[in-house]
Amino acid sequence: MEKQLNLFTPELPLTSQRTIKRALNLLDHHLREPGVAFTSTQAARDWLRLKMGTLEREEFIVLYLNNQNQLLAHETLFTGTLSHTEVHPREVVKRALYFNAAAVIFAHNHPSGEVNPSQADKTITQRLVKALMLVEIRVPDHLIVGGRQIFSFAEHGLL
Repeated sequence: MEKQLNLFTPELPLTSQRTIKRALNLLDHHLREPGVAFTSTQAARDWLRLKMGTLEREEFIVLYLNNQNQLLAHETLFTGTLSHTEVHPREVVKRALYFNAAAVIFAHNHPSGEVNPSQADKTITQRLVKALMLVEIRVPDHLIVGGRQIFSFAEHGLL
């Protein structure tokens, strides 16, 4: 996360950078509290927007959820270039099983700010859904973060 905050250096004073870091920590803590469901919440979107909105390279994050859609863990599974990230379904399945997840939400960023999914985004999402279905892990959503905007595959009928 420090690397991400360094991107703000020319634009934001140190106090603002600290505020953003505190906000990320508070949202992360809130989303791990018992009873807080992670899917379709504004807090989840705010957390992703703060965490990924200013990244200079594409990153693919997986959010691992239990049966009540509560956050078990999250991690950046793949990091790519300015316009592409290579995602491997085998690794996603392996990590979801490691965390004993009942569901996963995918999130990746588009540094360009354009949130509409590419054909490659749609294809890999379908491959991931099929692979995870084999081990009974649900995929409630795949979110694309572009600056302040977020595109939801679920909300647009793509899942």
